[in-house]
Amino acid sequence: MAAKKSVLTVLASMGMLAATACSSSTAGNGAPPTAGRLTTTTAPGSSEVDRVAWALPYGEPTTLDPARIGDYSPQTVEANLCDTLTRMNADFSLSPGLARKVTWTSGETLVLDLRPDVTFWDGSPLTPEDVIHSLERQRDPKTQALYGNYLAAVTAIEATGAHQVTLRTKGYDQTLPKALSTSFGAVSQKAYTEKAGPAYGSAKGGLMCTGPFKLGSWKSGTGITLERNDAYWDTALKPKVKQVEFRFITNNNTLTSALLSGEVDGAYELPPSSATALGKANNGAVHLGPSTQNVLLIPGNAESPAADRRLLDALSLVIDREALIRNVFGGDATPLKSLVPPMTWRGDKAAARFDAAYAALPDAPQSDVKKAKELVGQARPVRIPLVAAIPAGDQRGLQALTFIQAAAKKIDVDIEIKQLQPTEMSSLFYDPSVRKGLDLILTFGYVGMPDPASYVAESVTPRGLFNWTGYDNPEVTRLLDQARTASDPEASATAYAEAQALFTPTTPAVFLATTHERMFMNKRISGAPASFAYMGMPWAAHLGGTAK
Repeated sequence: MAAKKSVLTVLASMGMLAATACSSSTAGNGAPPTAGRLTTTTAPGSSEVDRVAWALPYGEPTTLDPARIGDYSPQTVEANLCDTLTRMNADFSLSPGLARKVTWTSGETLVLDLRPDVTFWDGSPLTPEDVIHSLERQRDPKTQALYGNYLAAVTAIEATGAHQVTLRTKGYDQTLPKALSTSFGAVSQKAYTEKAGPAYGSAKGGLMCTGPFKLGSWKSGTGITLERNDAYWDTALKPKVKQVEFRFITNNNTLTSALLSGEVDGAYELPPSSATALGKANNGAVHLGPSTQNVLLIPGNAESPAADRRLLDALSLVIDREALIRNVFGGDATPLKSLVPPMTWRGDKAAARFDAAYAALPDAPQSDVKKAKELVGQARPVRIPLVAAIPAGDQRGLQALTFIQAAAKKIDVDIEIKQLQPTEMSSLFYDPSVRKGLDLILTFGYVGMPDPASYVAESVTPRGLFNWTGYDNPEVTRLLDQARTASDPEASATAYAEAQALFTPTTPAVFLATTHERMFMNKRISGAPASFAYMGMPWAAHLGGTAK
């Protein structure tokens, strides 16, 4: 590849997931917005606002430590606190963040040129040492970091200037600059992090970052309050909102009432039942945006009968996706054919190749009870009943799993639904002991950056964080590694396409749907991104008043 190729110059033209990014998408007559009206943004808010209350439908975060967050609630909050080295935009494109430039100067050298004018909340300057420590601590097992695998090919991280950090790698890695836009690339102050120790990111330990908001208070069981950072380095994104108050509201009825009354101003991940009621609200609107979310039914462990792909294929044959989407998701979703939704690569230079490969995959199967029963007979013995997990209070998840439960009865497979508390549900993704005794888990997952290969690798390679059944296909692993290390976008997409053709029919999962992002926002404010990119960007800094 050419030397001194600026990564962000290339990535700026990638990740455009919605062509109608500047249009408005709302529901104001009780009907949900249609897919043709997806939008990434809402109209800018123009005036200052003293306080905004925002709901977290998935409950209280377990941590706000950037190295350890991997769920809806913590990422919704943390994205406004800790800046990343590269920045996700509402259209899923990337732009400079704390690093004003990211450059591969050779196939083994990635140089980060840092902004010289950035300070932490306490006024101390951002230094290369802070960046190095934030990345290196993710290698330390004591950190319990979720994204340390991104450093697998990095041999050294060193300061090479007063405002420069250089990563030495084993070879070119197209994932690495993209990963710097996620919480993996978030920078915390070294001194504060070391002093806080294991408590860093907790209600007691706090945080020290550079973002547009500071962590004001965290009252466990009640809420989290963010305070505006008046000394924020990015003057173009200086928040208009002085205070953001997050409330933990996991009950759908309570959430709907709070939004209708104006007690709470907004919420992402709006449940379909709430969206229907709020579509008639006169104090705000439902906004629908593009998303990289996926809905999957996956086995909880390798010992479960559900880890047998034949049983999963049997379930797949009796689940009516169109009815599921219509009845559970209010029509705001499309059937999913593999692990990763097409929106993930929509703006990639090789999007056409990705699209062709995805289109070549078999469509979701039509109902075939006879064939499904034959597969059940061929699969390993099924203990009765299979235990399937969802978060307690998640009516959408409960409706979906009840739908699947009814479909399974057609092939004499009984499913028992187990509702887990939000913190337990969040923990099961990373703690095998929590998954013990769980046969199936209905997941509402997501791809956090415009890179399908890295997401899939976590599920289908031997060391993958979400490979709970020991799935191992050496050719898939080789191809995904090739996709990661290829500097040519077409070559990378080709390798991914070949891997996709292999893992899609063999990995233990039932692909159900990719949902659209639903967000409600009170009419007194505007500016929040409507796309799923909010999870990786300082979305609250875009809010402002409307004088309505």
